[in-house]
Amino acid sequence: MLKIYNTLNACKEIFEPINDNNVNMYVCGVTVYDKCHVGHARSAVVFDTARRYMKYRGYKVTFVKNFTDIDDKIINKSKETGISWKEITEKYIREHDYDMNKLNVKKPDYEPKATDYIDDMIELCSKLIEKGNAYEIDGDVYFRVKSFQEYGKLSNRDIEELKAGTRIELRDNKEDPLDFALWKKSKEGEPGWESPWGKGRPGWHIECSVMSSKILGLPFDIHGGGKDLIFPHHENEIAQSEASCGCQFAKYWMHNGFVNINKEKMSKSLGNFFTIRDIIEEFEPESLRYFLLTTHYRSPLDFSEDKLIEAESALDRIYTLIDSMVTYKAGRKGKNLLDEVNSIKEHFEKDFIEAMDDDFNTAAALSVIFEYIRKMNVLLENKPDKESFKSLKNQFNDILEIVRSTLGIAAKTPEDWFRANLSIPEKELFEKINQRNEYRKNKEFDKADKIRDELEKKGVELLDTPEGTKYRARRVH
Repeated sequence: MLKIYNTLNACKEIFEPINDNNVNMYVCGVTVYDKCHVGHARSAVVFDTARRYMKYRGYKVTFVKNFTDIDDKIINKSKETGISWKEITEKYIREHDYDMNKLNVKKPDYEPKATDYIDDMIELCSKLIEKGNAYEIDGDVYFRVKSFQEYGKLSNRDIEELKAGTRIELRDNKEDPLDFALWKKSKEGEPGWESPWGKGRPGWHIECSVMSSKILGLPFDIHGGGKDLIFPHHENEIAQSEASCGCQFAKYWMHNGFVNINKEKMSKSLGNFFTIRDIIEEFEPESLRYFLLTTHYRSPLDFSEDKLIEAESALDRIYTLIDSMVTYKAGRKGKNLLDEVNSIKEHFEKDFIEAMDDDFNTAAALSVIFEYIRKMNVLLENKPDKESFKSLKNQFNDILEIVRSTLGIAAKTPEDWFRANLSIPEKELFEKINQRNEYRKNKEFDKADKIRDELEKKGVELLDTPEGTKYRARRVH
Protein backbone atom coordinates (compact mmCIF):
# COMPACT_ATOMS: atom_id res chain seq x y z
CA MET A 1 0.00 0.00 0.00
CA LEU A 2 1.62 3.22 -1.20
CA LYS A 3 2.23 5.91 1.41
CA ILE A 4 3.24 9.49 0.58
CA TYR A 5 4.57 12.14 2.95
CA ASN A 6 2.10 15.01 2.66
CA THR A 7 3.71 18.37 3.49
CA LEU A 8 0.24 19.79 4.09
CA ASN A 9 -0.32 17.52 7.10
CA ALA A 10 3.37 16.89 7.92
CA CYS A 11 3.02 13.11 7.94
CA LYS A 12 2.95 10.00 5.73
CA GLU A 13 -0.52 9.16 4.47
CA ILE A 14 -1.96 6.19 2.59
CA PHE A 15 -2.25 7.33 -1.00
CA GLU A 16 -5.87 7.43 -2.10
CA PRO A 17 -6.43 9.19 -5.44
CA ILE A 18 -9.51 11.37 -5.77
CA ASN A 19 -10.79 9.45 -8.79
CA ASP A 20 -10.18 5.71 -8.39
CA ASN A 21 -6.82 4.77 -9.97
CA ASN A 22 -6.48 7.97 -12.00
CA VAL A 23 -3.69 10.16 -10.63
CA ASN A 24 -3.41 13.83 -11.63
CA MET A 25 -0.01 15.30 -10.77
CA TYR A 26 1.39 18.79 -11.28
CA VAL A 27 5.03 19.71 -10.66
CA CYS A 28 6.54 23.19 -10.85
CA GLY A 29 9.04 23.35 -13.68
CA VAL A 30 11.97 25.63 -14.44
CA THR A 31 12.22 29.30 -15.33
CA VAL A 32 13.83 29.14 -18.76
CA TYR A 33 16.58 31.75 -18.78
CA ASP A 34 19.68 29.54 -18.32
CA LYS A 35 20.85 25.93 -18.36
CA CYS A 36 19.52 23.59 -15.66
CA HIS A 37 21.68 22.81 -12.64
CA VAL A 38 21.89 19.68 -10.50
CA GLY A 39 19.17 20.97 -8.16
CA HIS A 40 16.80 21.03 -11.13
CA ALA A 41 17.98 17.54 -12.06
CA ARG A 42 17.05 16.24 -8.61
CA SER A 43 13.48 17.52 -8.80
CA ALA A 44 13.12 16.15 -12.34
CA VAL A 45 14.41 12.68 -11.42
CA VAL A 46 12.42 12.53 -8.16
CA PHE A 47 9.06 13.19 -9.79
CA ASP A 48 9.87 11.17 -12.91
CA THR A 49 10.59 8.20 -10.63
CA ALA A 50 7.39 8.75 -8.62
CA ARG A 51 5.40 8.85 -11.84
CA ARG A 52 7.11 5.70 -13.17
CA TYR A 53 6.52 3.80 -9.94
CA MET A 54 2.85 4.75 -9.70
CA LYS A 55 2.36 3.49 -13.24
CA TYR A 56 4.12 0.24 -12.31
CA ARG A 57 1.69 -0.09 -9.38
CA GLY A 58 -1.25 0.15 -11.75
CA TYR A 59 -2.23 3.81 -11.55
CA LYS A 60 -3.10 5.81 -14.65
CA VAL A 61 -1.00 8.97 -14.24
CA THR A 62 -1.53 12.32 -15.95
CA PHE A 63 1.63 14.33 -15.37
CA VAL A 64 1.91 18.09 -15.93
CA LYS A 65 5.11 20.12 -15.61
CA ASN A 66 5.24 23.74 -16.69
CA PHE A 67 7.75 26.21 -18.08
CA THR A 68 7.85 29.71 -16.62
CA ASP A 69 8.60 31.70 -19.77
CA ILE A 70 7.99 35.24 -18.52
CA ASP A 71 9.76 36.48 -15.39
CA ASP A 72 12.10 39.21 -14.10
CA LYS A 73 15.14 36.96 -14.68
CA ILE A 74 14.14 36.38 -18.30
CA ILE A 75 13.53 40.10 -18.86
CA ASN A 76 16.89 40.99 -17.28
CA LYS A 77 18.69 38.43 -19.46
CA SER A 78 17.01 39.93 -22.51
CA LYS A 79 18.23 43.41 -21.53
CA GLU A 80 21.76 42.15 -20.86
CA THR A 81 22.11 40.19 -24.11
CA GLY A 82 19.97 42.22 -26.49
CA ILE A 83 18.13 39.00 -27.42
CA SER A 84 14.34 38.94 -27.27
CA TRP A 85 12.74 37.24 -24.29
CA LYS A 86 10.99 34.87 -26.69
CA GLU A 87 14.26 33.69 -28.26
CA ILE A 88 15.82 33.23 -24.82
CA THR A 89 12.97 31.06 -23.53
CA GLU A 90 12.81 28.97 -26.69
CA LYS A 91 16.55 28.35 -26.52
CA TYR A 92 16.52 27.24 -22.89
CA ILE A 93 13.48 25.03 -23.35
CA ARG A 94 15.52 23.18 -25.97
CA GLU A 95 18.49 23.02 -23.57
CA HIS A 96 16.21 21.71 -20.82
CA ASP A 97 14.79 19.01 -23.09
CA TYR A 98 18.29 17.90 -24.09
CA ASP A 99 19.34 17.51 -20.45
CA MET A 100 16.17 15.67 -19.46
CA ASN A 101 16.58 13.23 -22.33
CA LYS A 102 20.16 12.52 -21.24
CA LEU A 103 18.93 11.79 -17.70
CA ASN A 104 16.26 9.41 -19.06
CA VAL A 105 13.49 11.64 -17.68
CA LYS A 106 10.28 10.93 -19.56
CA LYS A 107 8.44 13.86 -21.12
CA PRO A 108 5.36 14.97 -19.17
CA ASP A 109 1.92 14.44 -20.66
CA TYR A 110 1.55 18.24 -20.73
CA GLU A 111 4.25 20.94 -20.73
CA PRO A 112 2.34 24.23 -20.59
CA LYS A 113 4.09 27.57 -20.99
CA ALA A 114 2.87 30.44 -18.83
CA THR A 115 2.44 32.82 -21.76
CA ASP A 116 -0.09 30.48 -23.36
CA TYR A 117 -2.48 31.05 -20.43
CA ILE A 118 -2.44 34.85 -20.06
CA ASP A 119 -6.18 35.26 -20.71
CA ASP A 120 -6.97 32.67 -18.04
CA MET A 121 -4.69 34.48 -15.58
CA ILE A 122 -6.46 37.77 -16.24
CA GLU A 123 -9.78 36.00 -15.68
CA LEU A 124 -8.60 34.63 -12.31
CA CYS A 125 -7.35 38.06 -11.22
CA SER A 126 -10.72 39.60 -12.10
CA LYS A 127 -12.57 36.91 -10.17
CA LEU A 128 -10.44 37.44 -7.08
CA ILE A 129 -10.98 41.23 -7.26
CA GLU A 130 -14.73 40.67 -7.59
CA LYS A 131 -14.74 38.42 -4.51
CA GLY A 132 -12.72 40.90 -2.46
CA ASN A 133 -9.62 38.71 -2.28
CA ALA A 134 -7.57 41.00 -4.52
CA TYR A 135 -7.26 44.67 -5.40
CA GLU A 136 -5.68 46.85 -8.08
CA ILE A 137 -3.38 49.83 -7.51
CA ASP A 138 -1.88 51.76 -10.42
CA GLY A 139 -1.91 48.81 -12.84
CA ASP A 140 -0.68 46.22 -10.28
CA VAL A 141 -3.02 43.59 -8.84
CA TYR A 142 -2.34 42.14 -5.39
CA PHE A 143 -3.81 39.25 -3.44
CA ARG A 144 -5.19 40.33 -0.06
CA VAL A 145 -3.58 37.74 2.24
CA LYS A 146 -5.74 38.60 5.29
CA SER A 147 -8.83 37.64 3.24
CA PHE A 148 -7.75 33.99 3.27
CA GLN A 149 -7.99 32.69 6.82
CA GLU A 150 -6.00 29.50 6.20
CA TYR A 151 -2.94 31.32 4.85
CA GLY A 152 0.18 29.58 6.19
CA LYS A 153 -1.33 26.08 6.48
CA LEU A 154 1.20 24.46 4.12
CA SER A 155 4.33 26.06 5.55
CA ASN A 156 2.92 26.03 9.09
CA ARG A 157 3.52 29.76 9.48
CA ASP A 158 1.48 32.23 11.46
CA ILE A 159 0.35 35.41 9.67
CA GLU A 160 1.20 37.68 12.62
CA GLU A 161 4.72 36.23 12.83
CA LEU A 162 5.14 36.71 9.09
CA LYS A 163 4.03 40.35 9.40
CA ALA A 164 6.52 40.97 12.19
CA GLY A 165 9.36 39.72 10.02
CA THR A 166 8.40 41.68 6.90
CA ARG A 167 10.13 44.89 5.93
CA ILE A 168 7.94 47.59 4.39
CA GLU A 169 9.64 49.44 1.58
CA LEU A 170 8.80 53.10 0.96
CA ARG A 171 7.91 52.47 -2.68
CA ASP A 172 5.49 49.67 -1.74
CA ASN A 173 1.93 50.57 -2.63
CA LYS A 174 0.34 47.46 -1.14
CA GLU A 175 -2.33 47.53 1.56
CA ASP A 176 -0.36 45.02 3.59
CA PRO A 177 3.32 43.98 3.33
CA LEU A 178 2.26 40.31 3.09
CA ASP A 179 0.09 40.85 0.01
CA PHE A 180 1.62 39.39 -3.14
CA ALA A 181 1.44 40.31 -6.81
CA LEU A 182 -1.02 38.58 -9.12
CA TRP A 183 -0.44 40.98 -12.02
CA LYS A 184 2.46 43.39 -12.61
CA LYS A 185 2.36 46.60 -14.59
CA SER A 186 4.89 46.48 -17.43
CA LYS A 187 7.69 49.01 -17.37
CA GLU A 188 8.81 50.88 -20.48
CA GLY A 189 10.33 48.46 -22.99
CA GLU A 190 9.22 45.35 -21.12
CA PRO A 191 6.95 42.66 -22.60
CA GLY A 192 3.31 42.92 -21.61
CA TRP A 193 -0.26 41.96 -22.43
CA GLU A 194 -3.36 44.13 -22.42
CA SER A 195 -5.59 43.74 -19.37
CA PRO A 196 -8.40 45.63 -17.58
CA TRP A 197 -5.60 47.28 -15.54
CA GLY A 198 -3.41 48.28 -18.47
CA LYS A 199 -0.44 46.58 -20.09
CA GLY A 200 1.22 44.09 -17.79
CA ARG A 201 2.26 40.50 -17.13
CA PRO A 202 1.35 37.82 -14.61
CA GLY A 203 3.00 37.35 -11.24
CA TRP A 204 4.89 34.11 -10.76
CA HIS A 205 2.48 32.44 -8.31
CA ILE A 206 -0.66 32.79 -10.41
CA GLU A 207 0.89 30.95 -13.35
CA CYS A 208 0.89 27.52 -11.69
CA SER A 209 -2.60 27.96 -10.20
CA VAL A 210 -4.03 28.59 -13.65
CA MET A 211 -2.09 25.99 -15.63
CA SER A 212 -2.73 23.18 -13.13
CA SER A 213 -6.45 23.89 -12.76
CA LYS A 214 -7.08 24.36 -16.48
CA ILE A 215 -5.40 21.08 -17.43
CA LEU A 216 -6.22 18.85 -14.43
CA GLY A 217 -9.29 20.46 -12.87
CA LEU A 218 -9.74 21.00 -9.12
CA PRO A 219 -8.96 19.41 -6.83
CA PHE A 220 -6.12 17.28 -8.20
CA ASP A 221 -4.08 14.60 -6.45
CA ILE A 222 -0.43 15.62 -6.18
CA HIS A 223 1.36 18.95 -6.37
CA GLY A 224 5.14 18.74 -6.27
CA GLY A 225 8.30 20.78 -6.34
CA GLY A 226 11.46 21.61 -4.45
CA LYS A 227 11.36 22.34 -0.72
CA ASP A 228 12.26 25.97 -1.43
CA LEU A 229 8.85 26.41 -3.10
CA ILE A 230 6.80 25.62 0.02
CA PHE A 231 6.89 29.29 1.01
CA PRO A 232 5.95 31.59 -0.50
CA HIS A 233 5.21 30.02 -3.91
CA HIS A 234 3.06 27.05 -2.97
CA GLU A 235 1.51 28.82 -0.01
CA ASN A 236 0.40 31.59 -2.37
CA GLU A 237 -0.87 29.10 -4.94
CA ILE A 238 -3.14 27.56 -2.30
CA ALA A 239 -4.44 30.96 -1.14
CA GLN A 240 -5.36 32.35 -4.56
CA SER A 241 -6.70 29.02 -5.88
CA GLU A 242 -8.85 28.07 -2.90
CA ALA A 243 -10.09 31.65 -2.42
CA SER A 244 -11.23 31.58 -6.03
CA CYS A 245 -12.79 28.11 -6.28
CA GLY A 246 -13.94 27.60 -2.69
CA CYS A 247 -12.59 24.04 -2.80
CA GLN A 248 -9.39 22.15 -2.05
CA PHE A 249 -6.57 22.90 -4.51
CA ALA A 250 -4.40 19.76 -4.22
CA LYS A 251 -4.74 16.74 -1.90
CA TYR A 252 -1.08 15.75 -1.48
CA TRP A 253 1.97 18.03 -1.48
CA MET A 254 5.38 16.48 -2.21
CA HIS A 255 8.65 18.40 -1.83
CA ASN A 256 12.16 17.19 -2.57
CA GLY A 257 15.12 18.26 -0.45
CA PHE A 258 17.98 20.50 -1.53
CA VAL A 259 21.22 19.48 -3.22
CA ASN A 260 24.01 20.87 -1.05
CA ILE A 261 27.63 21.77 -1.65
CA ASN A 262 29.61 22.18 1.56
CA LYS A 263 26.30 22.06 3.44
CA GLU A 264 24.89 25.03 1.51
CA LYS A 265 21.93 24.74 -0.86
CA MET A 266 23.05 24.65 -4.49
CA SER A 267 21.58 27.61 -6.37
CA LYS A 268 22.38 30.13 -9.08
CA SER A 269 21.99 33.03 -6.65
CA LEU A 270 24.72 31.62 -4.38
CA GLY A 271 26.97 30.87 -7.36
CA ASN A 272 27.80 27.37 -6.04
CA PHE A 273 26.04 25.33 -8.68
CA PHE A 274 26.99 22.84 -11.37
CA THR A 275 24.91 22.63 -14.51
CA ILE A 276 23.76 19.24 -15.71
CA ARG A 277 25.88 19.87 -18.78
CA ASP A 278 28.98 20.35 -16.58
CA ILE A 279 28.43 16.93 -15.03
CA ILE A 280 27.62 14.91 -18.13
CA GLU A 281 30.77 16.15 -19.84
CA GLU A 282 32.75 14.25 -17.20
CA PHE A 283 30.36 11.42 -16.27
CA GLU A 284 27.80 9.26 -17.98
CA PRO A 285 24.37 10.92 -17.42
CA GLU A 286 23.11 7.68 -15.89
CA SER A 287 25.66 8.09 -13.08
CA LEU A 288 24.07 11.42 -12.18
CA ARG A 289 20.59 9.91 -12.23
CA TYR A 290 21.74 7.03 -10.03
CA PHE A 291 23.43 9.42 -7.58
CA LEU A 292 20.19 11.41 -7.25
CA LEU A 293 18.38 8.21 -6.23
CA THR A 294 20.84 7.22 -3.49
CA THR A 295 19.21 9.45 -0.84
CA HIS A 296 15.53 9.63 0.08
CA TYR A 297 13.99 12.46 -1.93
CA ARG A 298 12.95 14.51 1.12
CA SER A 299 16.45 14.49 2.64
CA PRO A 300 19.25 16.89 1.71
CA LEU A 301 21.71 15.44 -0.79
CA ASP A 302 25.42 16.30 -0.53
CA PHE A 303 26.96 16.63 -3.97
CA SER A 304 30.58 15.70 -4.69
CA GLU A 305 32.65 14.18 -7.45
CA ASP A 306 33.52 11.25 -5.17
CA LYS A 307 29.84 10.39 -4.84
CA LEU A 308 29.41 10.45 -8.61
CA ILE A 309 32.35 8.05 -8.88
CA GLU A 310 30.64 5.78 -6.32
CA ALA A 311 27.44 5.92 -8.39
CA GLU A 312 29.41 4.98 -11.50
CA SER A 313 30.96 2.02 -9.67
CA ALA A 314 27.55 0.84 -8.55
CA LEU A 315 26.26 0.94 -12.12
CA ASP A 316 29.37 -0.98 -13.19
CA ARG A 317 28.26 -3.80 -10.87
CA ILE A 318 24.79 -3.82 -12.41
CA TYR A 319 26.07 -3.83 -15.99
CA THR A 320 28.69 -6.45 -15.16
CA LEU A 321 25.92 -8.78 -13.95
CA ILE A 322 23.86 -8.07 -17.07
CA ASP A 323 26.92 -8.90 -19.17
CA SER A 324 27.58 -12.06 -17.15
CA MET A 325 24.03 -13.24 -17.79
CA VAL A 326 24.59 -12.72 -21.52
CA THR A 327 27.95 -14.51 -21.66
CA TYR A 328 27.28 -17.39 -19.23
CA LYS A 329 27.33 -20.83 -20.81
CA ALA A 330 25.73 -23.63 -18.84
CA GLY A 331 27.86 -26.77 -19.06
CA ARG A 332 27.11 -30.46 -18.60
CA LYS A 333 28.49 -30.43 -15.07
CA GLY A 334 26.21 -27.64 -13.90
CA LYS A 335 24.19 -27.93 -10.71
CA ASN A 336 20.44 -28.12 -10.30
CA LEU A 337 19.73 -24.88 -8.44
CA LEU A 338 16.03 -24.52 -9.29
CA ASP A 339 14.91 -24.29 -5.65
CA GLU A 340 17.31 -21.43 -4.95
CA VAL A 341 16.48 -19.70 -8.22
CA ASN A 342 12.70 -19.83 -7.89
CA SER A 343 12.64 -18.01 -4.57
CA ILE A 344 14.63 -14.99 -5.74
CA LYS A 345 12.16 -13.09 -7.89
CA GLU A 346 9.31 -13.39 -5.39
CA HIS A 347 11.50 -12.05 -2.57
CA PHE A 348 12.88 -9.27 -4.75
CA GLU A 349 9.46 -7.95 -5.78
CA LYS A 350 8.15 -8.07 -2.21
CA ASP A 351 11.13 -6.18 -0.79
CA PHE A 352 11.35 -3.71 -3.69
CA ILE A 353 7.64 -2.81 -3.46
CA GLU A 354 7.88 -2.49 0.32
CA ALA A 355 10.73 0.01 -0.08
CA MET A 356 9.10 2.08 -2.81
CA ASP A 357 5.65 2.00 -1.20
CA ASP A 358 7.26 3.76 1.76
CA ASP A 359 7.14 7.26 0.25
CA PHE A 360 9.21 6.32 -2.82
CA ASN A 361 12.26 5.26 -0.78
CA THR A 362 14.71 4.80 -3.65
CA ALA A 363 17.69 4.46 -1.28
CA ALA A 364 16.09 1.37 0.29
CA ALA A 365 15.08 0.08 -3.17
CA LEU A 366 18.70 0.29 -4.37
CA SER A 367 19.77 -1.74 -1.32
CA VAL A 368 17.24 -4.42 -2.36
CA ILE A 369 18.69 -4.42 -5.88
CA PHE A 370 22.25 -4.94 -4.66
CA GLU A 371 21.26 -7.71 -2.27
CA TYR A 372 19.67 -9.38 -5.31
CA ILE A 373 22.85 -8.83 -7.36
CA ARG A 374 24.89 -10.49 -4.59
CA LYS A 375 22.59 -13.54 -4.64
CA MET A 376 22.70 -13.71 -8.44
CA ASN A 377 26.49 -13.65 -8.47
CA VAL A 378 26.62 -16.45 -5.90
CA LEU A 379 24.28 -18.56 -8.05
CA LEU A 380 26.42 -17.96 -11.15
CA GLU A 381 29.56 -18.88 -9.23
CA ASN A 382 27.86 -22.17 -8.26
CA LYS A 383 27.51 -23.04 -11.97
CA PRO A 384 23.77 -23.64 -12.56
CA ASP A 385 22.81 -26.26 -15.15
CA LYS A 386 20.88 -25.38 -18.30
CA GLU A 387 17.41 -25.68 -16.78
CA SER A 388 18.38 -23.70 -13.67
CA PHE A 389 20.09 -21.00 -15.72
CA LYS A 390 17.13 -20.69 -18.08
CA SER A 391 14.84 -20.03 -15.10
CA LEU A 392 17.41 -17.69 -13.58
CA LYS A 393 17.73 -15.67 -16.79
CA ASN A 394 13.97 -15.37 -17.22
CA GLN A 395 13.57 -14.11 -13.68
CA PHE A 396 16.53 -11.76 -14.09
CA ASN A 397 15.02 -10.25 -17.25
CA ASP A 398 11.72 -9.65 -15.44
CA ILE A 399 13.48 -7.96 -12.53
CA LEU A 400 15.67 -5.90 -14.84
CA GLU A 401 12.54 -4.59 -16.55
CA ILE A 402 11.11 -3.55 -13.16
CA VAL A 403 14.31 -1.64 -12.35
CA ARG A 404 14.45 0.02 -15.76
CA SER A 405 10.79 1.01 -15.82
CA THR A 406 10.62 2.38 -12.26
CA LEU A 407 14.05 3.82 -11.45
CA GLY A 408 15.09 4.59 -15.01
CA ILE A 409 18.56 3.05 -14.61
CA ALA A 410 20.32 0.11 -16.31
CA ALA A 411 18.62 1.21 -19.53
CA LYS A 412 21.64 0.63 -21.80
CA THR A 413 23.17 -2.55 -23.13
CA PRO A 414 26.40 -3.61 -21.37
CA GLU A 415 28.26 -2.93 -24.62
CA ASP A 416 27.03 0.66 -24.75
CA TRP A 417 27.78 1.26 -21.05
CA PHE A 418 31.35 -0.06 -21.23
CA ARG A 419 31.99 1.65 -24.56
CA ALA A 420 30.92 4.99 -23.07
CA ASN A 421 33.46 4.53 -20.24
CA LEU A 422 36.43 3.85 -22.52
CA SER A 423 39.40 6.15 -21.89
CA ILE A 424 40.97 5.27 -25.25
CA PRO A 425 39.47 5.12 -28.78
CA GLU A 426 37.72 1.80 -29.41
CA LYS A 427 39.66 1.35 -32.66
CA GLU A 428 42.94 1.56 -30.74
CA LEU A 429 41.61 -0.89 -28.15
CA PHE A 430 40.68 -3.48 -30.77
CA GLU A 431 44.12 -3.14 -32.36
CA LYS A 432 45.69 -3.95 -28.99
CA ILE A 433 43.30 -6.87 -28.44
CA ASN A 434 44.17 -8.29 -31.85
CA GLN A 435 47.87 -7.82 -31.16
CA ARG A 436 47.53 -9.58 -27.79
CA ASN A 437 45.65 -12.46 -29.42
CA GLU A 438 48.50 -12.85 -31.90
CA TYR A 439 51.00 -12.98 -29.03
CA ARG A 440 48.88 -15.62 -27.27
CA LYS A 441 48.59 -17.63 -30.48
CA ASN A 442 52.39 -17.57 -30.81
CA LYS A 443 52.76 -18.41 -27.08
CA GLU A 444 54.46 -15.07 -26.39
CA PHE A 445 52.61 -14.79 -23.12
CA ASP A 446 54.87 -12.15 -21.54
CA LYS A 447 54.06 -9.72 -24.36
CA ALA A 448 50.35 -10.61 -24.17
CA ASP A 449 50.32 -9.98 -20.40
CA LYS A 450 52.06 -6.66 -20.88
CA ILE A 451 49.20 -5.46 -23.12
CA ARG A 452 46.62 -6.72 -20.59
CA ASP A 453 48.41 -4.85 -17.77
CA GLU A 454 48.69 -1.70 -19.87
CA LEU A 455 44.95 -1.74 -20.59
CA GLU A 456 44.06 -2.45 -16.96
CA LYS A 457 45.83 0.78 -15.96
CA LYS A 458 43.47 2.54 -18.36
CA GLY A 459 40.42 0.96 -16.75
CA VAL A 460 39.91 -1.80 -19.34
CA GLU A 461 39.38 -5.40 -18.22
CA LEU A 462 39.77 -8.11 -20.87
CA LEU A 463 37.69 -11.30 -20.79
CA ASP A 464 38.66 -14.30 -22.91
CA THR A 465 35.44 -16.13 -23.82
CA PRO A 466 34.61 -18.97 -26.24
CA GLU A 467 33.31 -16.29 -28.63
CA GLY A 468 36.54 -14.28 -28.44
CA THR A 469 38.00 -11.52 -26.29
CA LYS A 470 35.56 -9.00 -24.80
CA TYR A 471 36.22 -5.95 -22.69
CA ARG A 472 34.67 -4.13 -19.77
CA ALA A 473 35.74 -0.52 -19.34
CA ARG A 474 35.59 1.61 -16.22
CA ARG A 475 36.15 5.32 -16.44
CA VAL A 476 39.50 6.53 -15.09
CA HIS A 477 39.14 9.72 -13.03
